[in-house]
Amino acid sequence: MRNAPRKPGTAAPRYKSAAPRTKQEFVIGRKPLLEALQAGKAIDRIFLQKGASGEGIEEIRKLALEAKVPVNTVPVEKLNSFTKANHQGVVGIAALISYSDIQDVIDQTVAKGGTPLFVMLDGVTDVRNIGAIARSALCCGAQAMIIPDKGVGALNEEAMKSSAGALEKIHVCRVQSLLKAVDTLHLNGIRVYTAEMKASHKVYELEWSLPSCVIMGNEEQGVQPFLNKAADAHFTIPMAGTFDSFNVSVAAGIILYEALKSRLTAR
Repeated sequence: MRNAPRKPGTAAPRYKSAAPRTKQEFVIGRKPLLEALQAGKAIDRIFLQKGASGEGIEEIRKLALEAKVPVNTVPVEKLNSFTKANHQGVVGIAALISYSDIQDVIDQTVAKGGTPLFVMLDGVTDVRNIGAIARSALCCGAQAMIIPDKGVGALNEEAMKSSAGALEKIHVCRVQSLLKAVDTLHLNGIRVYTAEMKASHKVYELEWSLPSCVIMGNEEQGVQPFLNKAADAHFTIPMAGTFDSFNVSVAAGIILYEALKSRLTAR
């Protein structure tokens, strides 16, 4: 079907990119990184040269711990790949987003009369999938995405682009332990669900209108056994034929849309 012709004198429609332009910045050297941490600047991750010691190093470790910034110990070659400048054995990556505390997000959601709907990522390393999941989560009414401080793809420029700006709008909670995060959810009355190929329940049979969090695992191993065991219920996504499984971002979109439908029907 052809598009209707424009009336004479009318301008062609203009489209604006959904995702803002973002560029990741490096904080290079001991003093600049110390000043950034002391000023409360959001740092995504710190790379520290193996065996680094001396002035500022212990203070950097201390401030990073207080700010819950992951510190990766790496060979000097890794630092040299970031910059040709004198890095003094340490490079920080400035965060493109601000991280939120899980309990704060729960409290804010409930205070506004909302019902928590969260998605937790376990071992999802493809940054494009992470961005796509954030986009689906935001579109389906989820308030937060929970990620571990290690073993997950970086929220870099490519992730931001794939999310079409969603990573700037949804709460992202970075935690040291996903299992402890599950405990926090349970203490707040939030049910935790995981997908399993042989589960007896279908995704649309669960009560998504209740406070809920779904854990999405990577496509090879799925959700880690200890998280699977901590979940309240397991479900499967029906598929035609015998093909292996959906891509993780597609599966997340299907699940979150079922949650949205359930909540719209319950109103």
